[in-house]
Amino acid sequence: MDTRNKLVSVVAAMAALFSGLVSAATQVESRTSDAGAALDAVIEQRMKDGGMVGVGAAIIVDKKVVWTGGYGFADRERAIRFTPDTVMNIGSISKTFTGAALMRAVQEGKVSLDVDINAYLPFKVVNPHHPDEPITLRQLATHTSGITDRPSVYESNYHFGGGPTESLGGFLESYFTRDGRHYSDANFLKARPGAHREYSNIGAGLAGYIVERAVGEKLNTYTARHFFTPLGMSNSGWFLSEIPPAKLARLYVAQGPRIPIPLYELTTYPDGGVRTSVSDLARFFTALLNDGEYEGARILDKPAAGEMLRFQYTNANKPGNVNIEGDDSVNSGIFWATKYDITRIGHNGSDPGVRTMMLADPKREVGVILFTNTSMGDEESGSYFEIFDALWARAEQLKREASGKRG
Repeated sequence: MDTRNKLVSVVAAMAALFSGLVSAATQVESRTSDAGAALDAVIEQRMKDGGMVGVGAAIIVDKKVVWTGGYGFADRERAIRFTPDTVMNIGSISKTFTGAALMRAVQEGKVSLDVDINAYLPFKVVNPHHPDEPITLRQLATHTSGITDRPSVYESNYHFGGGPTESLGGFLESYFTRDGRHYSDANFLKARPGAHREYSNIGAGLAGYIVERAVGEKLNTYTARHFFTPLGMSNSGWFLSEIPPAKLARLYVAQGPRIPIPLYELTTYPDGGVRTSVSDLARFFTALLNDGEYEGARILDKPAAGEMLRFQYTNANKPGNVNIEGDDSVNSGIFWATKYDITRIGHNGSDPGVRTMMLADPKREVGVILFTNTSMGDEESGSYFEIFDALWARAEQLKREASGKRG
């Protein structure tokens, strides 16, 4: 996520140029919700501390959505409230949709996780430091492919106020082929594929492109058919053209005053292009936690869902630069991450004007989704994590109450 975080800082500086056009921050109204007045008070105070304009959240207990809430504003200037149905881009949580699409393609027999990816591509992808070592989809999906995000190139992916002028395939070909305008040996680690973990957005973009070629369909229509429509995710899409403008949250940077920034799209959209609401995402997240099914709608069969969520690193087969036990431990599913030393599973996202989390406990008994339409610096971000912790505590309380009732 380093390149994304760097871009957030760049956009913050850019947004400061527009600060004179922004009115004074609007005070978030006090409110109560089904989660309890105490939770409301924590969220509203931490929003103020962190400069967050809007927040949306959901709590999942025993694979059921038990609470959703919205606070502050989707559009402060027009006084439009942020609700669980407000739509915004979700950053790298989008990779879980790419991961699910990948596993759906595996389920359909269109791809294999452990075949050289060059079997699926119209151009060659070869690590110049290890030309005889194949790169696989499993490695792309667990961030062990050896592909790295060269910041000067990756940051050109973001198109503010419009769409990309280059296709996903065209960008990737230029990044990976020696005569491409974005090619460099520095696009690859010197470690052999599979030996080192380095988070790669461009690697995720490549995985999404392979899925598109294998299934003969772009990710936006493929995921709509197999995920959005069956799950009733009516407020979800990949591109700005798919979402009515009135449903979209405005995005902000906390830079003293909270400054609005233009909406944007990414060339490498499989790594961060999904736009959805808290309510819609809760359906998808619950389906993944429930072995691929939500309220009778099955989006993945059990083996495919199980493989997506399974910890892929083991003592016998793990990158050399990670611990899978103890302090600073990390593991990975198929575009499925661990946080808090493997005490949480799911994914998070960070982009200009965006901070999102979608995490559950490893037993899948409780889960929390948290959106804000405001990107923050390191100091302000602590308030965001305090909101997440308060939501998590409430989720655990609701779990205990549910267990007591069953007992």
